[in-house]
Amino acid sequence: MENEIEKCAELLAAGKVILYPTDTVWGIGCDATNEEALMKIYHIKQRDEKKSMIILLDTAERLPMYVRDIPLIAWDLIPHVSRPTTFIYPTARNLPAKLVHNDGTIAIRIVQQEFCRRLIRALGKPIISTSANIATLPTPQTFSDISPEIIRQMDYVVPQSYASSFDYKPSRLIKFLDDYNFTVLRD
Repeated sequence: MENEIEKCAELLAAGKVILYPTDTVWGIGCDATNEEALMKIYHIKQRDEKKSMIILLDTAERLPMYVRDIPLIAWDLIPHVSRPTTFIYPTARNLPAKLVHNDGTIAIRIVQQEFCRRLIRALGKPIISTSANIATLPTPQTFSDISPEIIRQMDYVVPQSYASSFDYKPSRLIKFLDDYNFTVLRD
């Protein structure tokens, strides 16, 4: 696994776009701080550039690098999530403007899947996680559901053997409203 992680981290650092396993569905990803790579993903997905995307981190300790004001309740919730959960935080920072929602928020998931977590750690930066489909089409539930058109546009496809999730569905989505309140947008 170490060689595969090293190879993927080098590709991401060079601005490449990869198809990789996450703790939910297969994702199209790049270095989340690289605006040129981010634009490649918008093009591949034929996605409106006004729509922000999820980023993945390997640990909650990295949150302050990308979120200016972390709600107090976040520190209580994060350690207790039992399934993949993406939190929407206020006041994003150190990320390309196109990645940040027009209200200043950013969607971040602390990933638990081993390959993905180790890849983020090796890169030293967050990675984009967006489903492997054209924006107007359904999210593929398995690798075999991913369109050949999407696969052809990738700079690299991680071997399927590194996928460990059997829960092929998007993550739960929770938005923080203030220091003590949140709302569940997708369960």
